[in-house]
Parts: sequence; C-alpha cells; structure tokens
Amino acid sequence: MPEPLKVLIVEDEVLLAVELGFLVREAGCEDVGHAMDSAGAVKLASALHPDITLVDVHLSDGPTGVDAAREIAQRNDGVVLFMTANVKRLPTDLAGACGVIGKPYSDKSVRRALAYLAGCLREGCAGGPPPIGLELSRDFSARWGVDQFAQAG
Repeated sequence: MPEPLKVLIVEDEVLLAVELGFLVREAGCEDVGHAMDSAGAVKLASALHPDITLVDVHLSDGPTGVDAAREIAQRNDGVVLFMTANVKRLPTDLAGACGVIGKPYSDKSVRRALAYLAGCLREGCAGGPPPIGLELSRDFSARWGVDQFAQAG
C-alpha cells in the first residue's frame, strides 16, 4: 500500500482550513500543516516538503496566494493546487500550480480531485480526464497526458 500523500493547507479562514484538513484525511492523505499567510506557507512548504499544497489566493496578508504558490512550485518537488473563489485573479500560467478548484466546492469534488492528483503523482500520468470541479493548467495537462483523453472523447 502506497504511503499517503502529504498535503499542506494554505488558507486564512480557520473553519475552511479545518474542513479542508478533514477532507484531506478523508481522502486518505496526510494533513501535514496549515499556514494563514504567504511567508508561513513558503516556510512550511520548504520544511515539510508536501506532495500537494492547497492554496487560497487571498490570505491574511492580502492577495498574496499567487506569489506564495509560484515560490512553492519553483522551490519544491510537490505540486500546488489553488482552491479559491478568486479564480479570475489567477494568471494564465496559474503561477506554476497544477490546477484550480473554484469555491464554493463540494466535499465530493475535493476528495475526487485529491484522488485524481494522487494517481497522477504516483503514476506520472493521468488515468483519465480530471474530475468535475478540477481545472488543470495547460502545462500539467500536457505533462500528465490529459490531452489524449480530450482528443479521444
């Protein structure tokens, strides 16, 4: 049985962070920590080396989630996934993140997205198209071979 993926949560709303932690554990992943601002997010990602970092755009120090995500994606081996109501604030390259889940999201969509990303990370390729609610970046769609599913369908 593979080790559970380590997930870092970057969310300044405490109740949402706790709920995400629950969903992460429910999805069979390990909740390794929570950060509420960009500096804390970068510091924790460097120390904990999460497989996946869930990042909101607007953090306690302002709309700094994009900058934190870009730095985490560049410095660490894991992937970043935005979870935000501010999808329009994201740059076209998603700041190096693998994708985005727009708020409001359902518990089911988060669990499915985490399971999907776990498969992509373990196998190095996608086993199918992304689940509803998860929008992958162009770079990660190409990296994981998702484009072949769109062409086949």
